[in-house]
Amino acid sequence: MVEGGGPDRTTELRIAVTPFFNLAATMSFIDPFRAANYLEGTTLFRWQLVSEAGGMVTASNGVEVNTARFSEAGMNKADMLFVSSSWEPERHVSAALRANLRNAAKRQAILGGLDTGAFILAHAGLLENYTATVHYEHIDAFQELFPKTGISEALWVIDRRRVTCSGGAASLDLALHLIQQSHGSALANAAARYVFAPPIRAHGALQYPENTEPLGNSVPTNVRAAIRVMEANLETPISIADVCKHVGLSHRQLDRLFAQCVRKTPALYYRDIRLDRARGLVTQTALTMSEIAFASGFSSQVHFSRAYKDRFGLPPSKDRVQGRIPFEFRAWPMHRAPKPKAKKVK
Repeated sequence: MVEGGGPDRTTELRIAVTPFFNLAATMSFIDPFRAANYLEGTTLFRWQLVSEAGGMVTASNGVEVNTARFSEAGMNKADMLFVSSSWEPERHVSAALRANLRNAAKRQAILGGLDTGAFILAHAGLLENYTATVHYEHIDAFQELFPKTGISEALWVIDRRRVTCSGGAASLDLALHLIQQSHGSALANAAARYVFAPPIRAHGALQYPENTEPLGNSVPTNVRAAIRVMEANLETPISIADVCKHVGLSHRQLDRLFAQCVRKTPALYYRDIRLDRARGLVTQTALTMSEIAFASGFSSQVHFSRAYKDRFGLPPSKDRVQGRIPFEFRAWPMHRAPKPKAKKVK
């Protein structure tokens, strides 16, 4: 069970933000604590945004927030120390941040990561033999970089005194769960109502709900089954005929279902999810291009580079540099090859 300051005193929370952190995830995490304070009429939680240099830090959407310098923020008082990061977390593992995280660990404070914050905890050596989660776009890269840390596709994970969250709206679910653990269900429910939270997802809820899309559009079970087979065989691809055998459909039936639901052929969809995995490894790890090609099911690096450029509009070597530019300038899907211009009819 995670406990912060406890019911009888103020829980001190520090959130270390890195350049181009995710603002929505960070504010979604903070706001339930604000609501809890308001509803109880007392300061149950006190938080502060911090950074190594202090001053203004730019979020991934271009908004700037003011932060306190580590040395002025009472870091030794923190019951919970979270890191909120997004783009290029490995670039922000400074000696000062690492020292503050390790000191907090020695004091048995709760350490947490929002979005890609788990990368920073892992780089600091604080997630070995723990299980963690990150935003789904970064899961493959995390697995490659930190094989001694278990990875979960859950929205958020609590493993002893380590708390990690995939970000976005899941940060709100996590904060309400922490309030419930330290101050009970009545306050957590009241805070949830106050911020108009949707039904709170339980610990262990997956980033990918199985049955419906976010807007309620259901995907047939056999299509989902085919996609799961493909996702389980990214490094060593199997034939579409073998996919059909696994799900008990003919090739023609699978083609028709994918045309209806996915708007792609099964073969093209399979290739694209392998390339999407490759893109995460290109932009988020230092693996060689040949290693990434192999890990994504391409036996030829030339074929891999050609397919990569066809999907994303630039070769992987160039994307390794440009793909690290934050959301202010680029958004996922980062690149798509330009559509050919329609020919004029004479």
